[in-house]
Amino acid sequence: MILEDDDAELRRLRWRCRRGMRELDRLLERWLEQEWRASPTAERATFLRLLDSEDDRLWKWFLGHERPDDAELEALVGRIRALPH
Repeated sequence: MILEDDDAELRRLRWRCRRGMRELDRLLERWLEQEWRASPTAERATFLRLLDSEDDRLWKWFLGHERPDDAELEALVGRIRALPH
């Protein structure tokens, strides 16, 4: 039952990672696939907050043109940017 719940949650999160901009989709989905299951609860919460951000703001953060005001978001953006392709 727990595995089914995890799979359902991952499907919902994959849908939330779809931003309409292929580059953003790939960045967010890569972290979800590679890191979500092993991430501590606090980091998962930070990822959910990241998903609540506007696309244009996310894009500027990932390009390095702006930095999030929140240190946890900034750290997560950096980790996502550093993931291997």
